[in-house]
Amino acid sequence: MKWLIDSWYKPRPIRWFLSPFSALYRLVITLRKLCYQLGVFKQHRVPVPVIIVGNISVGGTGKTPFVIWLAQQLQQQGFKPGIISRGYGGNASNYPLDVTKDSDPAIVGDEPLLIARQTSLPMVVSPKRIEAANYLLEYHHCDIIIADDGLQHYALARNIEIVIVDAERQFGNQFCLPAGPLREPLTRLKNVDFIVYNGKRNHSPDSFNMTLSTKSAINLSDTNINRELTEFSGQQVHAVAGIGNPQRFFNQLRTFNIDVIPHEFNDHHPYQQEDIHFSDNKTVLMTEKDAVKCQHLSSNNMWYVPIEATMSGNLDQLIIQKLAGNNPNG
Repeated sequence: MKWLIDSWYKPRPIRWFLSPFSALYRLVITLRKLCYQLGVFKQHRVPVPVIIVGNISVGGTGKTPFVIWLAQQLQQQGFKPGIISRGYGGNASNYPLDVTKDSDPAIVGDEPLLIARQTSLPMVVSPKRIEAANYLLEYHHCDIIIADDGLQHYALARNIEIVIVDAERQFGNQFCLPAGPLREPLTRLKNVDFIVYNGKRNHSPDSFNMTLSTKSAINLSDTNINRELTEFSGQQVHAVAGIGNPQRFFNQLRTFNIDVIPHEFNDHHPYQQEDIHFSDNKTVLMTEKDAVKCQHLSSNNMWYVPIEATMSGNLDQLIIQKLAGNNPNG
């Protein structure tokens, strides 16, 4: 699978062999969207505003830290947000399902658990987002819903669409699946409300920039212990990442002059002891998303690195204006 992903971001001839399948894929998703627009497929609306946070490409773009940031901004404005998600990486026997800080990531998924722990807000997972939204409103006191992912889940009506873009990889070769990374063609961006670039600054006047920063690491065995990342400077460490773009994490550690031994896993990887225990007893650094799945495998030389999102411009205020029915660009 890695060879296919690499071909999306590097000039590989395989794209031309796969391009007919991409054309067929694009036709299917276009017809599907048209069916929702014409009412052939029913779109369900809930009695509170819905904000979709998604992307048009496969792989990690930074949706989770943005959802956490957005939830915090809405809370500060007096809203009572609830959050829904597909629950990728989880395998529950029944849906919809509440996610709490003590939930099993193997059941609810790693990203929903991380969001629930970071925000302490109602969080519900279900493959059918409309079921998750209705459950959330029935059992929790929420006046706005944030949908983590679900841009292509048109069965749930939405008030605001926000697309997160990896500023480094962006859209690869700009082909739709399977020849490229796009879930929908680039023209889809013309119809969303806000575009947020995660990473190096983008100078497009109609988009925003998100910076993911970190300064410290927290011990996986005892979360009361933390160290500045500068304390690992000059050391050789094992860096573990099972996220959409592991290189982003490895490069972030290298900015602190840390000698990284990279261990790259698939997104939502179910960790086993042999994945993170190494014979040399060197320090192990991992992402916070990975840490929620490794707590039961922890030892005192393992640390996770939390990240915090900051946003350029006044995106929070523009979202509030949009919710109030004003023109955010006015």
